[in-house]
Amino acid sequence: MLTFMRRYLPAFIFCRLDALLQAPGFNNTLWLFSDRLVRMGVGLVVGVWIARYLGPEGYGSLSFAGSYVMLFSALALFGLESLVVRELVIHAEHRATILGTTFLIRLASGALAYLLAVVTILVLRPGDSLALLLVALLGSSLLFQASEVVDLWFQSRVASRYTVMVRIAAFLLSSAAKLACVLAGASLTAIAIATAVEALLVACGLVFVYLRKAERLSSWRWDGVRFRSLVRSAIPMVLSGVVLMIYLRIDQVMLGALTSEAEVGFYAAAVRISEVWYFVPAAIVSSLFPRIVELRATDQAQFEQQLQRLYNLLAFLGYAVALPVTLLAPWLVQLLFGSAYQPSAPLLAVLIWAGLFANLTVARNAHFIALDWGRAQLWTASTGAIANILLNLLLIPRYGAMGAAGATCLSYWVAAQGACYLSPSLRPAAAMIMRSLLLPRWW
Repeated sequence: MLTFMRRYLPAFIFCRLDALLQAPGFNNTLWLFSDRLVRMGVGLVVGVWIARYLGPEGYGSLSFAGSYVMLFSALALFGLESLVVRELVIHAEHRATILGTTFLIRLASGALAYLLAVVTILVLRPGDSLALLLVALLGSSLLFQASEVVDLWFQSRVASRYTVMVRIAAFLLSSAAKLACVLAGASLTAIAIATAVEALLVACGLVFVYLRKAERLSSWRWDGVRFRSLVRSAIPMVLSGVVLMIYLRIDQVMLGALTSEAEVGFYAAAVRISEVWYFVPAAIVSSLFPRIVELRATDQAQFEQQLQRLYNLLAFLGYAVALPVTLLAPWLVQLLFGSAYQPSAPLLAVLIWAGLFANLTVARNAHFIALDWGRAQLWTASTGAIANILLNLLLIPRYGAMGAAGATCLSYWVAAQGACYLSPSLRPAAAMIMRSLLLPRWW
């Protein structure tokens, strides 16, 4: 393959591709991509099948419950993902106390998040037994977030292939169960149960693979000093994650509260298409983040150069997806969801541009975490969440789902770049984002 590339590709292109293939973490990125590609392909097919089967109203109810549960997922994760990966990279010799302490924090935060989700839906929708049942079922995934600490360890080792295999297997089994429900003419509740089973399967699989590839769970230890350190660093990240979920998912929740379930169904169909590729920036940053952390400690100039390249790449990907989807939106909706969902087409043409700013937010979050700027991340995410809520309140009553789509795009820009202009210390990050928007490139 390399011989063919060397012979037929221009020298400068070959050199860049060869460097990419040899780059640390490239194989890890491929594994992460494989997980997301499977989810993109199979998930889209299964999701479309379910949407056609349930119709806009039933699909709207399922989407509303899923988005509502997502609002509490940040509390369950407790903002520890990148923090723990960073600690495992820098202090690998203390992995037993890092993993053990993180596991117990996640166990408690997951239980609290589930309880809050169930209690809050009882208050917001008294007497809505279907919404309560769907939230109780889908929210059970919050209880299994503690097992994700295993994935953080493999991420720090740039060895995500093991957890990817677990996730793919669990996802395929859950997808098969959902398809079986559709073919059998099962109820919406049965489909929700089949969806919730995936989290349980992932938890079991992660424990199994850790025992096979690493060490016994009995080696994990609770450490009070480590607990205080992690919680102190994580609190801004938890708050940031909560407000992040608000501005990512509050649109569907508010749309369901201010309009009809069918309107939520149309909007959810557009969201499913527009977000199907969101795994790309997350996979890229997940694999490059350990290297960025290392450069922060050893070479400031290279650190800033790598960050600018990351911004440039993710902006390029955002444009590369948004432009063609904008033109093909009516055809895509007709092809995937059918004529019943045609009102989703203009929504898709707007929502797809939110992905450009979502990409840049992922890169900017990695930038802030590498600098240990948890408060800055909280500030930008909070500003985006407030903008999203205010814009939804202003636009949804007047424009319905299209108002929610416009509010999403504008608030994503606020969270990614706009909020950075309000603080002098964050303006260099805003300038890097602006350069990437004006001169996006993949090399």
